Amino acid sequence: MIVYAIAFVFYAVDLANRSGEALAVPGDSVPGKPRRSRSLRIGFSLTVVGFALHLAATIMRGIGAERVPWANMYEFALTATCAIVLIYLFVQFFVDLRFLGTLVTGMTLLFLGVTKTNFYVPIVPLPPALDSHWLVIHILVAVLAVGFLTLSFGLSLLQLLQTRREAQMAAGEPGGMRFLGSLPGAVRLEDLSYRMAIIGFVFWTFTLIAGSIWAEAAWSRYWGWDTKEVWTFVIWVLYAGFIHARATRGWRGTRSAWLSIIAYTAVVFNFTIVNVFFKGLHAYSGL
Repeated sequence: MIVYAIAFVFYAVDLANRSGEALAVPGDSVPGKPRRSRSLRIGFSLTVVGFALHLAATIMRGIGAERVPWANMYEFALTATCAIVLIYLFVQFFVDLRFLGTLVTGMTLLFLGVTKTNFYVPIVPLPPALDSHWLVIHILVAVLAVGFLTLSFGLSLLQLLQTRREAQMAAGEPGGMRFLGSLPGAVRLEDLSYRMAIIGFVFWTFTLIAGSIWAEAAWSRYWGWDTKEVWTFVIWVLYAGFIHARATRGWRGTRSAWLSIIAYTAVVFNFTIVNVFFKGLHAYSGL
């Protein structure tokens, strides 16, 4: 958490420096070679170090428990935040999204802090219903989905800010948040968010399918309208609606971004509120 916090500071310094070097009018893509300031390079390097420590902590929890480390909310949060950072680092090989570093490290730091403070539980044996190879498959695809959907969420947030700034610039008004001028334009951000959402949606679909197969093996039924099952399906419907509306109904701009943000809010709600306050067959928070 300390390493992530320092990385967050360097990412924030990079955004502050961009404000003084922003382009006059943001385009639909970053012109020229991607800008990588010293602060950005240090922040990204610290993120790699933080991820290595994060991954080590997750593996050591699994070694200590002698099983995969995602049997309760503490372990799942530890793994999910690790997956978010992993996906963030992984996508850099294909598209430069280092400008999301402030959001990724900030959210990871926040989630880890809440997890350590409120969700920590000692290591306990697996409940009988969780003692299955489907635990590995179901949770693995779920955390990968969360990683991609988190990036989609961050890009949608920036899209809203960039859209507002571009409208101000077009009206001859001084655009706020000048650092946005050095980032991709709203159209490019929307396209990137959509691509990340599609990948996350595919993984979330596998999460639903694997969960149903596991439910049949554990409880002799594929679907029982349990609270967790319902909210997992709600998230699937929201992202399916987002992808379908943008692809076939021509939803573009702020409507598309807001639907993406609402869908991700449901992901967070499913993990926090549903796991803590709703009872059911999936009540494995360990709290």
